[in-house]
Amino acid sequence: MSHRLYPKKETPLDYPIDPLIEKRWSPVAFSSEPIEPEKIHSLFEAMRWAPSSGNGQPWRVIYATQDEQENFDRLASLLDEGNGYAKRTYLLLLTCALPRFEDKDRENPYWQHDTGLGTQNLILQAVAMNLIAHPMAGFNKERAHELLGIPVDVEPMVMIAVGYPGDGEALTDERWVKKQQQPRQRKPVTDFAFRGKWNSKVKSQI
Repeated sequence: MSHRLYPKKETPLDYPIDPLIEKRWSPVAFSSEPIEPEKIHSLFEAMRWAPSSGNGQPWRVIYATQDEQENFDRLASLLDEGNGYAKRTYLLLLTCALPRFEDKDRENPYWQHDTGLGTQNLILQAVAMNLIAHPMAGFNKERAHELLGIPVDVEPMVMIAVGYPGDGEALTDERWVKKQQQPRQRKPVTDFAFRGKWNSKVKSQI
């Protein structure tokens, strides 16, 4: 079965980067076409091999596809109204993080950082397979605990819509059209990369 190609959006680079990173952005036009099971397994395999402090691997994922409508609708009900575009996708995920090491009686100070690394691995793997993945902060964390049985000491982090590219022309909500079409913007490297000491403003980035 043929699918739409990953939608292109101009990435105004100052220096070359890997094409996979350059290609990635967060579209809102999803297809509800099924994702092959082996590709879903590959998403989680990529997450599995992310680096983590002390090999703690604090990430957890709750997921559902549209083939499991009750589970999918339960996840979709957590989304804020502004993220309604994600209800059209085939696969919804909720990432969670454990604040403590499982095999050590102490807190993991890098639990959120490491879960972010795992999430980025999953997203880049999606892009490599011609899937779009859109992480979303707009969802109800309290209801996630209630509806999904998440323990009180586990933190829901982000929801991610994953699917094949859809038809951007079919978007009807102006907010979503704007998200799909707005140009990509980033701070310059000199705003966050400091040479030698904090906030050292140097013209050269090398």
